[in-house]
Amino acid sequence: GPGEARRGALRSEPPRPSRDPPSVYDVHMCARSARRPPTAARGIRLPAALDEAILAEAERRGRSFSGLATELLDEALRQRRAPGIAFVDGAAGRRAIVAGSGVDVWEVVLTWKETGFALSETLAAYPTLSESQVRSALGYYRLYPAEIDERLAREAAWTEERVRRELPYATPREP
Repeated sequence: GPGEARRGALRSEPPRPSRDPPSVYDVHMCARSARRPPTAARGIRLPAALDEAILAEAERRGRSFSGLATELLDEALRQRRAPGIAFVDGAAGRRAIVAGSGVDVWEVVLTWKETGFALSETLAAYPTLSESQVRSALGYYRLYPAEIDERLAREAAWTEERVRRELPYATPREP
């Protein structure tokens, strides 16, 4: 039909490069899309009560329904793959913790690395955690190393000098 010729013409013409330099908007949007993983559209049926609960939570948090539902599904899958892990909100965003303890997974992993990967020394550093809780944290790390390594790098960037410079109120006064 007539639309086929038009679609064929569009397909055969190569895109013309722009002579204009990219705008701040173009660069920002490109950087945003590069960070965003590919998505897939899925239609699922939710019980009305669950739909309403997600919508209410999304509104309370200022999030989109889709964004919050995706986060909830991701966390549920992570918790199923790594029993003994929970997620909490904090100043740095959502983070994985050892369930029932409040201890961040990254903290256990940091201690484990600092002790030369010694489980016994890591256990000794966390007397309130059971061996299975420490193993849960290390198991989560084995499943999601990039997430924890990113947090370890962010924490390592907080040197004493940087704390004094950026957070002077957090530095004790000298007598």
